[in-house]
Amino acid sequence: MPRHVAIIMDGNGRWATARHLPRAAGHSKGVDRVEEIVEACIVRGITHLTLFAFSSENWRRPADEVSLLMRLFIGTLERQVARLHTNGIRLQIIGDLGRFEPRLRELIDVAHRKTMDNERLTLTIAANYGGRTDILDAFRKLVVARPEVAADPALVTEEALAPYLAMHDAPEPDLFIRTGGEQRISNFLLWQLAYTELYFTDVHWPSFDATELDRAIASYRMRERRFGRTSAQVGG
Repeated sequence: MPRHVAIIMDGNGRWATARHLPRAAGHSKGVDRVEEIVEACIVRGITHLTLFAFSSENWRRPADEVSLLMRLFIGTLERQVARLHTNGIRLQIIGDLGRFEPRLRELIDVAHRKTMDNERLTLTIAANYGGRTDILDAFRKLVVARPEVAADPALVTEEALAPYLAMHDAPEPDLFIRTGGEQRISNFLLWQLAYTELYFTDVHWPSFDATELDRAIASYRMRERRFGRTSAQVGG
């Protein structure tokens, strides 16, 4: 069973269009689906779930759709943080939060502080997040913290950089899932996905239920994770 599952929740708009509904209906249904997948992960013993909710590139979408997504984000935090806390779930939001309105930033801060000591499941939401920016920001933080690396690039190692990445306190994802039929990782956790098993499905996110999660996990469990070694080494 994977410890850490990362998901790009894609296909909300296409799910709605296929049902002759406005795209907003797809996004609303997608928010509801998160609750089921969180509960399914807890039942299956998964300790970390990371969801790509809003990329740094998504600001290019129509303004009314972006506004809807922000309202859904605010409403979800207002309604669900107390429930997450009661169920022992730690919630953290990664990404550049500075572009969000003050009310949303306030709710994120409250959620972080309220749930920070919970250990049953860590639910991470990537919002206004980009993997390239994450790596660049980590390098800048490293240089500020350790100015000597500017004079001696040999000091810049994976071990030195890793603590400054957004997901520094979580195990790297074992299983990556993308719903909606696209087969790319779209600037999501570029550093962390180096050895992650990838799973793509045509199922749109609003239809991705616990059964679909089990299909992804079954695919993962059939794979041999070698991390650069041979099958003989892994088996031995």
